[in-house]
Amino acid sequence: MFKLKAIFMATAFAFVGFSASAQSCGDDTLCKVKALGVLKVGTKDDYVPWSYRASDGSFKGMEVDIGKKIAETLGVKAEFVKVTSANRFEFLAQGQIDLMIASASDTAERRKVVAFVHPNYYSSGYTLLLPKAVTATEWSQLSDQTVCAVQGAWYNKPAQEELKLKVLAFAGTAETEAAMTQGRCIGLLEDDNQINVRLSNPKWAEYQKPLSSQADTPWGMAVRQSDQFAPFGLSISGIISEMHRDGTLLTLEKEHGIANSAFLIKMHDALKDHVN
Repeated sequence: MFKLKAIFMATAFAFVGFSASAQSCGDDTLCKVKALGVLKVGTKDDYVPWSYRASDGSFKGMEVDIGKKIAETLGVKAEFVKVTSANRFEFLAQGQIDLMIASASDTAERRKVVAFVHPNYYSSGYTLLLPKAVTATEWSQLSDQTVCAVQGAWYNKPAQEELKLKVLAFAGTAETEAAMTQGRCIGLLEDDNQINVRLSNPKWAEYQKPLSSQADTPWGMAVRQSDQFAPFGLSISGIISEMHRDGTLLTLEKEHGIANSAFLIKMHDALKDHVN
């Protein structure tokens, strides 16, 4: 009993010291992350191969590996928190996560809510995944047609306003797929990178990507606006730059079955060491 009590007291004192250390950081997110030993990363769990759940329930994917490498560089453990396109910015603003790596396109509208750390780490445009039975080759041929999309995707608005599509939005990728197979929409409105990955899977052999990609837009890792030029935001910026410079992002892309993208090749060439 004495030993158990001693262990309890030691644990309690350690916890008090741990909490006091984090509390003494004030609004310094990097300090808090270091004190707690944990970097909370918000990411999706349904976006293969960038971020998804494995059969054992763990998070997997290219963005997950990026988060792990950032945490390792900071000397802490990565803890992943599920976010969706609809709630990811809210989770960040509320402090439920420290860093968001969730295929979020860096747009002027979103910068009013969060800060995107530069350089950006990825890029994509948007287009449609359509059944091969659909013979359209121009966007104008699908005017007023209903397409399925994920709630909160940045391209939902321009698809409606500029391309005159009717967007039927759902909470997640699985729901959009189900709605399309049920005939509730003519096709899926998605990132072109995601559609390329789909089309490499025999499951989607009867589908195609016949339309040109629209509005190629970089993806950004997001932090709270107060962190953008603070130690945390500047640290993340430096780590992303090094990942471009040393080819880490290109390597991760290949490891997850994604053909090296023009954006990552361009960024690596721009930042690589000029001395061989």
